[in-house]
Amino acid sequence: MAEGGHYDIVVLGGGSGGYACALRAAELGKRVALIEKDKVGGTCLHRGCIPTKALLHAAEIADASRESEKFGIRTSFEGVDMPGVLSYQQSVVDRLWKGLQSTIASRKIDTIIGDGRLASPTSVVVGDSLYTGDHIVLATGSVPKSLPGLSIDGERIISSDEALRLDRVPASAVILGGGVIGVEFASVWQSFGAEVTIVEMLPQLLPLEDEASAKHLQRAFRRRKIGAELGVAFESVKYTDTGVAVSLANGKTLEAELLLVAVGRGPVSAGLGYEDNGVAMTRGYVDVDPLCRTSVPTISAVGDLIATPQLAHVGFAEGILVAERIGGLDVRPIDYDGVPRITYSDPEVASVGITSAQATERGITVTEALIHPHPTQSEIIGEAHLALAGKPLHFHA
Repeated sequence: MAEGGHYDIVVLGGGSGGYACALRAAELGKRVALIEKDKVGGTCLHRGCIPTKALLHAAEIADASRESEKFGIRTSFEGVDMPGVLSYQQSVVDRLWKGLQSTIASRKIDTIIGDGRLASPTSVVVGDSLYTGDHIVLATGSVPKSLPGLSIDGERIISSDEALRLDRVPASAVILGGGVIGVEFASVWQSFGAEVTIVEMLPQLLPLEDEASAKHLQRAFRRRKIGAELGVAFESVKYTDTGVAVSLANGKTLEAELLLVAVGRGPVSAGLGYEDNGVAMTRGYVDVDPLCRTSVPTISAVGDLIATPQLAHVGFAEGILVAERIGGLDVRPIDYDGVPRITYSDPEVASVGITSAQATERGITVTEALIHPHPTQSEIIGEAHLALAGKPLHFHA
């Protein structure tokens, strides 16, 4: 096997957590290899946060064109050109991707494109090459998951990956899952003219948010004619001549052109050599301590691979924490209770910290926000603070 080189840090996975770790480590003078099987930027940039927000912006434009007359602007809504929308979406992604590649290159980070696998506590194999490091950082992210017995065919039963590439507006859609992903796609498709119904097993949309926030969203969605079956379990789906028929535990059957499965994301860890090399895991997630250290002293893990909030800005914070810890700086655990959350639907829902019910249970009335949510304009403030502290993230001269 060819020797790929020795590094201070080898990062396996070029998504939010992985590249943030690589960038900060390089700032601290470390020689870093960043291994990515697809494109740096990972899920957030290519199949998550950014392309979804591009669709939501296009949806906002569609709604504004319908309502412009009340602002004294005469225009008309003639329809949605999905190939045009996808072209706009891709242009946004490509611009940010090119900028990220430039930033990574400016920090003298070696980017290796290929499928990586942990070969030992201090090495990663990519093809026929072995890359060794004093430290290994696992950042292989997550993928959409489904329910037992529910197969995603990519055509009539789809995940968010296929939904982002859909070259038409579906006439109708059932969305299984009322979390952030399901709510955002419901908002987009309704604005584009689809008939949408969300099915959520728990009693409210956005189950991780305050009940009061969920009720406001549910009222707004009713006004927008977005249907919701709440507190109802999915039972089965079958194909029809025109799409799918979704059977629910309450006896109802919903027919639609598409079923979007949006029941969360699972870690990418199977077959990557983690457990073979002594890394402790639980249900596919890598176990870590509060400083993102695994059971193996030379290995850390960050991002969706560990059982922390699956948010890009959490990955950024974890990646920076690991880089600074390895770099010998004094670091503190992340306060996950202080992490902000945003659902970019219409209306948007934003919160920070624990819910009011959780706060009441703990005897807490307020929480302190520590991390800026991504993607938002408020990140500019966070980036400015990082720059002033001498550790800029998304910046290069």
